Amino acid sequence: MKQTEIAQLSDADLKGKITLFEEQMGKMKVSHKVTPMENPLQIRSLRKTIARLKTELTKRNAQA
Repeated sequence: MKQTEIAQLSDADLKGKITLFEEQMGKMKVSHKVTPMENPLQIRSLRKTIARLKTELTKRNAQA
């Protein structure tokens, strides 16, 4: 997800996406431990996307 897409989301959407992506990342980590993934860099990109979402949410809370 790009930063421009993230900036257009509402607060509720941000929180929903964060929980969704965190669940996805947990499942990916477990499946990678059991059988190595073909492209483990997906975990890294998902982690960075979650960080971008959390950063945007923190920025909005600081402004309020």
